Amino acid sequence: MTVRWLDDEELDTWLKFRAVVELFPSVVDGPLRRASGITFMEYQVLAMLSEPDDHTLQISALAQRTNSKLTRMSHLLTRLADRGLIERQASTTDARVTYAHLTPDGLALLVKAAPGHVGQVRDSFIDVLNREQLAQLGDICDSILARIDPSGLVDARHAPAAAAAPAAPPAE
Repeated sequence: MTVRWLDDEELDTWLKFRAVVELFPSVVDGPLRRASGITFMEYQVLAMLSEPDDHTLQISALAQRTNSKLTRMSHLLTRLADRGLIERQASTTDARVTYAHLTPDGLALLVKAAPGHVGQVRDSFIDVLNREQLAQLGDICDSILARIDPSGLVDARHAPAAAAAPAAPPAE
């Protein structure tokens, strides 16, 4: 088998991409922890739960959308439930299915955390690129995702919700 070694340009690009992938999680996680007491992963889960009108998703869907093992998601949801941010709900039709429901306290925390998180995403990611670069990066990500996640298990189309404004709490 002949190995197609990386040329200098390919190696340089790969190493830069790897550096971004390795560094970026702490860039968004640290400020969230300090300002709101939640991790980026917890923020993602709360944001995803804020999307449906009933603020409820099947736990296996949350695990899939965050590329988490079901056991990891279960542990994370236990921590969120212990803090009153989510509730688990058993399916009334299928004993194998459990749902996670965003509580009013969870939504309030998400609404409070969102402006700082979006500011951090803008400062460290969005605003360093112009519109043409953003479009190019989107196309590049589509190409890579088509190769490494051809069945679309990690639905990147839902990822912007983690940086978008969360759904407003219901009027009382």
